[in-house]
Amino acid sequence: MSSSDFSIEQSDLEKLSDKDKTELRQFFANEEQRSRIQSQTHELTGICWKKCITSSTIKSGALDKGEQNCLANCVDRFMDANLATMKHLASMRQQH
Repeated sequence: MSSSDFSIEQSDLEKLSDKDKTELRQFFANEEQRSRIQSQTHELTGICWKKCITSSTIKSGALDKGEQNCLANCVDRFMDANLATMKHLASMRQQH
């Protein structure tokens, strides 16, 4: 049985204990968060690759020093922006 064949009937959910329902909701929230992080990682990879990789092919099997530095800086800026956003959202949450 593949994951695309899997479905949950409402009657099955009603049979779960409150604890199991809570655990299931947490599982789905964790999976959704993991999916968002994976999507952001793929997007970041594409953005930084387009910005930093100037040669159409990597002949030596490695990035040149400028490309390496550019990729590192690109990722660092992305992480800085995400951290600043998370801190801002946390402070907004505390104010309410």
